[in-house]
Amino acid sequence: QVQLVESGGGLVQAGGSLRLSCAASGLTFSRYSMGWFRQTPGKEREFVAGISRSGGITHYVSSVKDRFTISRDNTRNTVYLQMVSLKPEDTAVYYCAAANTKLDAIVRHSSEYDFWGQGTQVTVSS
Repeated sequence: QVQLVESGGGLVQAGGSLRLSCAASGLTFSRYSMGWFRQTPGKEREFVAGISRSGGITHYVSSVKDRFTISRDNTRNTVYLQMVSLKPEDTAVYYCAAANTKLDAIVRHSSEYDFWGQGTQVTVSS
């Protein structure tokens, strides 16, 4: 019954912006650390950004730091990824994931996540 549904992907020119949303249902959202991952054909799924249960701690892969911002609204059971200054190398399918955690900390490893969305395509043209 747990469901994570991503939205907000699309086609954008280099330098543009997109905001991804992930709506969660069927779980106690505030008990889960949330993360965004991305994947391109032939490559491993890559951690992009994570946020702790309370939203007080965030972490980003170095390639997106200062360009992407992860946030969450625990009253709306939603996590967001605001992306600015997009580059062609950001092109990927972006996945939302939820990890049950004991501590108010981020989770960086895909194997630690319990639930996944089906992904949303982000394409950045050069």
